Amino acid sequence: LYLYAPLAHRLGLYAIKTELEDLGLKYTKSEIYKAISEKLAESKRSRVRYINKFTIPLKEELNKQEFDYTIKGRPKSIFSIRNKMLQQGVEFEEVFDKFAIRIIVKAKPEDEKSFCWRVYSIVTDFYKPNPDRLRDWISTPKANGYESLHTTVMGPNGKWVEVQIRTERMNDIAEKGFAAHWKYKGSNSKESNLDNWINRIRELLENPDANAIDFVDNFKMNLFSEEIFIFTPNGDLKTLPKDATPLDFAYEIHTEVGSHCLGAKVNGKLVPFSHLLKSGDQVEIITSNKQSPKEDWLSFVKTSRARSKIKNSLNEEKKKIGQEGKELLLRKLRHIKINFNHKTENEMIKFFNLKNSLDMYFLFGTGKLNNKHIRSFVNTKNQGWYGLLKRKISSKENKNNNVHETVKKVNSQPIILFGNDDQILDYKLAKCCSSIGGDDIFGFTTINEGIKVHNINCPNAIQLQSRFAYRIIKAKWATIDNLEYSAVLRVSGFDQIGLVNKITKLISKEMNVNISSINIKSNNGVFEGRLSVIVINKVHLESLISKLEAIEGIESVERL
Repeated sequence: LYLYAPLAHRLGLYAIKTELEDLGLKYTKSEIYKAISEKLAESKRSRVRYINKFTIPLKEELNKQEFDYTIKGRPKSIFSIRNKMLQQGVEFEEVFDKFAIRIIVKAKPEDEKSFCWRVYSIVTDFYKPNPDRLRDWISTPKANGYESLHTTVMGPNGKWVEVQIRTERMNDIAEKGFAAHWKYKGSNSKESNLDNWINRIRELLENPDANAIDFVDNFKMNLFSEEIFIFTPNGDLKTLPKDATPLDFAYEIHTEVGSHCLGAKVNGKLVPFSHLLKSGDQVEIITSNKQSPKEDWLSFVKTSRARSKIKNSLNEEKKKIGQEGKELLLRKLRHIKINFNHKTENEMIKFFNLKNSLDMYFLFGTGKLNNKHIRSFVNTKNQGWYGLLKRKISSKENKNNNVHETVKKVNSQPIILFGNDDQILDYKLAKCCSSIGGDDIFGFTTINEGIKVHNINCPNAIQLQSRFAYRIIKAKWATIDNLEYSAVLRVSGFDQIGLVNKITKLISKEMNVNISSINIKSNNGVFEGRLSVIVINKVHLESLISKLEAIEGIESVERL
């Protein structure tokens, strides 16, 4: 449901997509799947009778006009019915259009469009259409090659029926994807359609990053996106994902147009790069040979094609600046009589907490690393690796004594042991998760702020571990009693007289916990507040939360 069904949809493999969606629902929400399946089975007879009644006048008229056609009753998939129930907030019986038919006509390539519209005319002569539900995928096919006319009409007894109208060729491509294109290779259908489809798939897979998390996120974004249709100044039509920007459009035309994009006009008006395009917009790209991609362009683009092209350009520019930075660094090291070799290069990369040599040379090339940083590296190297960073315990026998001495030095800051050999290093608690004693934690080595400690379940943990695994340090709390930690709680419930007094009494007197701040707001009998408390460890905090939740009037207590 997360990846493969949308991928099949994007490839135009609708039969496979439908089966994957139903199977996904069957194994993730088995009770819901079973309930809808049973209701469909129970109503099958009545649905068949209704569709037969609905199609009688259509068949008579299609026969009269001598169409070679097939009409299929098309039951909605269980997954699509479930989606409609959720979107519309209704029960199974109230789903808008459970009834659906597909009319497939045989036609020569040159007659396909006119035949489909003639059939549409026949359908709407008998049944009133919903004007908001017309979808013309014949005049503007989807990027995956899908072509069809969709409409929803009011059938007998006030029931809505979805009608799909297409030719045999269109139906084959809809069911089997563009692989079915080869069956019609000899027809007049444009070969460029297949080329466009193959290019789309290539773009979905384009990503210069090795990061698996980013790759899946970008890939998924392109799979799920709806499509819009944009016109060039010459009237050519381009397909883009919904919420695409002028930069996406520029890269859709050509990489060079995108890379030299200076601005854009939409419907004759200048717009910023952040402007969201809409179907029917006519876009003119303004270029300049002096323009080149910028880092912030990545925040303006939607398509993986534009994103990968921008990143490629930025990487090339980074390599160029990196080469200049390397030459600058070598000159400075020669000046202070430092022999630069592969070992020194690796030591410097580790010292500055960087991923590779290119990152280091680039920072020297941009001036973010300079003489001051070189002196710091040389001083540290002379004192021994990590000499300025860590305060290590001399032996396991003296560990507890050393820990208590360190506690005094850092004004009772909780002690955390890092690495496999339990080193005591300076650190800061990350503000995004505010760890306390007992939490599962890890250390993350930053460039400018030393080690920061995060919870294992911190919102940023997955990204940090995926993208910067080389900076992750194993960490655990030292076993020391009576250390104090600050924690923030969000409390909500129904306002009652004396409730604040009950809360403060429980915290201060019964639990013997210090309150560093309290802020409670009440509105229309409902209150919400934040409490900053000082606790000994995670168990102490969990006990406090449990007792607060037991107070009458309090609905929830959660740690921030």
